[in-house]
Amino acid sequence: MRMRIITWLVTKYTDIHEHKSLGIFGKWLDDPYLFHLNKRSVPGAFALGLFCAWIPFPSQMIISAALAILIRVNVPLSVLLVWVTNPITIPPMFYFAYLVGTWVTGEPPQHFEIEPTWSWLEQSMQTIGKPLLLGCLFLGILSSVTGYTIMRLYWNKRLSRFLTIKLHRHRRHRAKMLLIKKQNNQNSLPKCDIAEHEKEAKK
Repeated sequence: MRMRIITWLVTKYTDIHEHKSLGIFGKWLDDPYLFHLNKRSVPGAFALGLFCAWIPFPSQMIISAALAILIRVNVPLSVLLVWVTNPITIPPMFYFAYLVGTWVTGEPPQHFEIEPTWSWLEQSMQTIGKPLLLGCLFLGILSSVTGYTIMRLYWNKRLSRFLTIKLHRHRRHRAKMLLIKKQNNQNSLPKCDIAEHEKEAKK
């Protein structure tokens, strides 16, 4: 059920093409591989999308899509995961990133309000820019590695389960075919041979 939901979300080919922000990529989005779901494209898209979600300025979707095309991972999924940061989650997430940055740099934390605009970013870079960027980089790498590892383990588990089921089906099919073959061989024996086999069985 979970994979069906993911598949529905990340294979919305026409929606990606019609999105205004992603229209600049044009024919690059015609590559069908960028919409495949496999053991490389899904974990890679998780890693990329979660990293780009921590970029503390607008155009995260464009950056994520461009990098997804460059490293050839699932574009819709990488763009979708950028929405981990949205108007509701941006203030607490980036303030936490700033606090992590002040812990790294040793600077005393300041109180401020976050606005996802270029003007706010330009004004704030002089005062909180260094700890904010360091915190976002640290959390971006951490989220990226964690997301990639979890999805790789999940994919391997799913693949292992699929192969186990397939092996069991193959064994059942093989046993069924051997049984049918044995029955056919018995039916093809002459009646005298069958009588002899029955006599030997009674002895």
